[in-house]
Amino acid sequence: MKKLIKIIIGILAGTSLTFSSCDFLDVDRYFEATFKEDSIFHSQKNAEGYLWNTPGYFPDAGSIWGGSWNPGEVASDELTVRWQTGEFWGAQFSVGQINERNLPITSLWSDMYRVIARCNKMLQNVSKVEDMGEIERRRYISYVHFMRGYAYYHLLMNWGPLLIVGDEVLPTSESAEYYNRERATYDESVDYICKEFQLATEAIYGPEQQNINFYVRPTKGAALAFIARLRLFQASPLFNGGEAARRSFGNWKRQSDGAYYISQTYNPTRWAVAAAAAKQVINLNYYELHRVEQDPKNPYPLAPNVSTAPFPNGAGGIDPIRSFADMFNGEAIPQTNKELIWTMPSSGVTGYTRHSFPVKFGGWGGMSVPQRVVDCFLMADGRTIHNASAEYPYEADLSKTIGSNKKLGEYLLKENVPQMYNNRSARFYASIGFPGRVWPMNSASAGGSDYVNRQFWYSRDDTDAGLAGAGNNINDYCISGYTPVKYIHPDDSFAEGKGGVKGSFITGPKHFPIIRYAEVLLEYIEALNNVEGTVTVQTPDASGVNTEVSVSRDLAEMSTYFNMIRYRVGLPGVSPGDMSDKATFEQIIRNERQVELFNEGYRYFDTRRWGTYLEEDANTSNWRGLDVQKDRTNANGNEGFFNLVSIDVQNIRDRVAKPRMVFMPLPHSELLKVPAMDQNYGWDR
Repeated sequence: MKKLIKIIIGILAGTSLTFSSCDFLDVDRYFEATFKEDSIFHSQKNAEGYLWNTPGYFPDAGSIWGGSWNPGEVASDELTVRWQTGEFWGAQFSVGQINERNLPITSLWSDMYRVIARCNKMLQNVSKVEDMGEIERRRYISYVHFMRGYAYYHLLMNWGPLLIVGDEVLPTSESAEYYNRERATYDESVDYICKEFQLATEAIYGPEQQNINFYVRPTKGAALAFIARLRLFQASPLFNGGEAARRSFGNWKRQSDGAYYISQTYNPTRWAVAAAAAKQVINLNYYELHRVEQDPKNPYPLAPNVSTAPFPNGAGGIDPIRSFADMFNGEAIPQTNKELIWTMPSSGVTGYTRHSFPVKFGGWGGMSVPQRVVDCFLMADGRTIHNASAEYPYEADLSKTIGSNKKLGEYLLKENVPQMYNNRSARFYASIGFPGRVWPMNSASAGGSDYVNRQFWYSRDDTDAGLAGAGNNINDYCISGYTPVKYIHPDDSFAEGKGGVKGSFITGPKHFPIIRYAEVLLEYIEALNNVEGTVTVQTPDASGVNTEVSVSRDLAEMSTYFNMIRYRVGLPGVSPGDMSDKATFEQIIRNERQVELFNEGYRYFDTRRWGTYLEEDANTSNWRGLDVQKDRTNANGNEGFFNLVSIDVQNIRDRVAKPRMVFMPLPHSELLKVPAMDQNYGWDR
């Protein structure tokens, strides 16, 4: 806590800031150096400058791979790397090398409390700004509540139950005992953050009011969407008295009153609360799933069981690959994309797409996707690989190839590609770089044919993308035979002097979707699926007044929104039979989250909240890939690359999953200063 107090003292002294790439608004970077501390609240201009410089402390939301603000993608079960450097500390965490004394993100803990201290100071002093009108003051206060909620959100996601400061601008003259405080429970923490976001909705702009020049500022829709996300977490088995809660946190209690930090009693009403929260976002009647019209000259072939009615009743007139891919690869304009509830330009996204490109083409080649994830993507007619149809068969024998070139709209499958990758859904082609995939790299055309329209295979003898082409660093190659391509545009190329990277809105880095509408729809569906009977809950209406809402497991409601997600990517809707059984539909929903939200930072948290983390994340049977240590062909044909084997690298062999790894450990140095603050369960002080 002394460290926290020093932070607050530093802020009160008006020290200058170090800015990240995540400013909500590009304001004068030297703003705080140009005026004294006592002049911050002398004018609206100064007060707003202080407000909009505060987001500089937030991390790049798109940093979910290396240098990440949480353990990130390489600590999840959907992505791995061979690297064991501090840059990819999530991989170190997954093999048990991170603890309370070497945690790489202690600065995030400090930075979020800096934000909280600044927010408390603004709330205490905004009434002194004489030239600020009442409407502007209310909006200012609402933005402050959003920022404070967002700061606590980062703390919650990494460390769980919060140390809540409240509204205090902490004094510096009290005894040490004054600052020695206990943590809130997880439920108290979620309730507090949701209240902050609810207060934010009172006056910040709605999405339809937001000035396009300020599109990176959060709106009412973003605040409501964060509430929906948190309420779903609170309802999930790990945090709602399920077996996972007892297994991971059954003995974790607060010192003073013996309260469980994580609820050990199941509360079915929470699912209705989560559903009602998600429906508030839907009821704004503003957001919609992004779609790109089909090119009549290159139509995407839909399976016969996919409705061709106009969206949202079918997939008629849609290019499914581009409708999905363009949101991420820099093609779509984020300022006008109604699926992106809150988005931010991210140097993390731009930089780490490079890790999917082979060394020969200017990348580092190490981002690797396991076969488990590949197998989650559906066939073109909506079936899984385990019950594929005769019309759209799944071929497990990787020695069998397609036989002739195949066009899927603008997307090309080459004749020599294994049949395993044929007949798959649009999201597969928009998300996974598989052996034989064509990489257009159109912007490198000036370099000649050697740099465009290349197929990468990832076998040992592939001098483009395999071990033979790794260069001086033996770690710079794909270790599974699959790499993520979700944020990669057909024009992207990192080859030196030959091409560039497609940003967003003409120039600048690619964008990261902090929250998008598809996530909210999936939250709504998952919550509804778990509602028992008809439950009446209170939820604020558009004006902030609590109203009663009845929530039930409405099959028609779930079907409407689930099918919208499926139609957008050219798939048939869910069958009534699959929806009738709660457990069956739950697995369908979870698989849908895996493929729809792949490589967006959700999976690490999903397996934990569902309570499946301990069984799945370190299970070696889930970590299989192609045998990249073998050649693809020799004089006798297949030499072994196309065999599925366990991924044999240290980051997989040594992978562990323990109950304590649900949360990061609190830094040892901070616990020494605050004796009343309990360490996270299972970690040492």
